[in-house]
Amino acid sequence: MLSLLDDGHRLCDGITRREWMRIGGVGLGGLTLPSLRQAQSALPTSVVPTAKRVILLGLTGGAPQHETWDPKPEAPNGIRGDFGTIASATPGLNVGELMPLTAQWTNRIAVLRAVVTGDSSHSSSGYQMLTGIPHQPRNRESALPKPPNNWPCVGAMVRALKEETGQIPAAITVPEHIWNDGNFPWPGQDAGFLGRPFDPWLINCQPQDNTFNVPGLTLGKDVAALRLQRRRRLLDQIDDARSHLDSARSVGTYRAHARQALELLTRGKAGAAFDLNRESDKTRDRYGRSRYAQSVLLARRLIEADVSLVQINWTRIKGKPNQGGWDTHAKHCESLKSFLMPMMDRAYTALLQDLDERGLLDETLIVWSGEFGHTPKINRNAGRDHWGHCFSVALAGGGIRGGVVHGSSDKHAGFPVDGVVAPRDIIATVFHCLGYEPDTLLHDPLNKPFPISRGHVIEQVL
Repeated sequence: MLSLLDDGHRLCDGITRREWMRIGGVGLGGLTLPSLRQAQSALPTSVVPTAKRVILLGLTGGAPQHETWDPKPEAPNGIRGDFGTIASATPGLNVGELMPLTAQWTNRIAVLRAVVTGDSSHSSSGYQMLTGIPHQPRNRESALPKPPNNWPCVGAMVRALKEETGQIPAAITVPEHIWNDGNFPWPGQDAGFLGRPFDPWLINCQPQDNTFNVPGLTLGKDVAALRLQRRRRLLDQIDDARSHLDSARSVGTYRAHARQALELLTRGKAGAAFDLNRESDKTRDRYGRSRYAQSVLLARRLIEADVSLVQINWTRIKGKPNQGGWDTHAKHCESLKSFLMPMMDRAYTALLQDLDERGLLDETLIVWSGEFGHTPKINRNAGRDHWGHCFSVALAGGGIRGGVVHGSSDKHAGFPVDGVVAPRDIIATVFHCLGYEPDTLLHDPLNKPFPISRGHVIEQVL
């Protein structure tokens, strides 16, 4: 369940959360969604949005550039890997042979072949990919979310920019957070200094199962239906009695999100978005029945329920090499061929096809990305190691010009030759597609302004 962490800071109208709880006299029995928003302001923007929503396909551990978007068939054996290339729907563009389905969709995809973080550690390079800000210092493994590395992630900034009037928040992450061994959560997955009210909702779930519960969409064991009805009536009474406080912005926010919480608990349209049983077996099979694939399908349902940004994190798979992730230090080619690429190729193209059939692809931006790439040279354990010096990211839909390759790497896909792109540029491009210039300002709780991105829009792919 979501919880209120009140450190006593005052809201912009001078009322602390504790004071408001005393004024209102009711916390709705633990419904803490009213505390999840604070008013923020952004500079007006004249950008015409080309995307209404974004889906971030996170490949935790890093997708290798050699076997996906930037194969090097002429490189030596120890670099090119075990696989060849195949032609794609884009003349002159070959991709890795493990992407037969994706190859048919490249006319809707733009490939960035020279993405650079300069960081080869999961946590710190991941922080940069999620926030656009380099970690201090770089190459810091098992880094924790704390200052100075507490810049808000893209989802948090989307929540701050959007006026959330629906039943579901503007940004959701599924099916779990990203963590290193020892359950060290990566920095850059929350709102950071922007404030807890703007954290993307983290939905821990097993969407491949038909019985998962979504936190916030089910009643607590101590809350019977009758008690919930009484709390609703009590809220109505308090609403009538506190009209003199209507000018206080925090009160209006509290009331709106109390209503939102109640709607979520009573499983209206929002609750239905999480019910994958409403999908046909044919559709679910098209995506694949893995946890990640069903999370991708869940993302499609969430954007249809007006969620602006959904981030899907690749999760570990028991019994598989390298814990089932893309961190393929050993058995690299075996893992790619046996499960990693077939799962990704299938789920990714199912999403593209599903959105296209529903008329949603042109207004939905899809980002395929990991925290870095992999070393050009295959190691002694038949694996590839971390590599943040050059890797590939793919963009599709939502204003992206398909059939485009921007940037290039050297003959071993180890370093960029031209068209270098930093994570901040990708984030600037995402916001541009959503209708916000990179210099759009948000304000932290102390009213200090900061831009949503310090990067440049990648015009070549728009």
